[in-house]
Amino acid sequence: MRFARFCQTLSNWAGSPKTFLTAIVLIVAWAGTGPYFHYNDTWQLIINTSTTIITFLMVFLIQNTQNRDNDILHLKIDELIRATHEAQNATLGLEQMGSSELRKLREQYRMLGESGQIKFD
Repeated sequence: MRFARFCQTLSNWAGSPKTFLTAIVLIVAWAGTGPYFHYNDTWQLIINTSTTIITFLMVFLIQNTQNRDNDILHLKIDELIRATHEAQNATLGLEQMGSSELRKLREQYRMLGESGQIKFD
């Protein structure tokens, strides 16, 4: 639970305008030091290593946050389906369906949108 809270907090911070502006300022500062360091390999290595490490860590942060948001969304939709008597409760188990079954169901819902009816096998 603490890790999920930490990831959500860090994700909110990382996606803020202040963080974006800070990143721009750091990149401009790094670029401004280029002439001082004669654009040498170490100068380039600093930005390459920094961005690689940040990107590597952000992949896990984003995946954790996205998984959590996806789970929450599924639970909310499942509750709406469960609570709505007219809904097709068969859609509650979509996670267990294969790709071909999902495509078939998607086609049935497309037909529903066009005709106002749907037929389940």
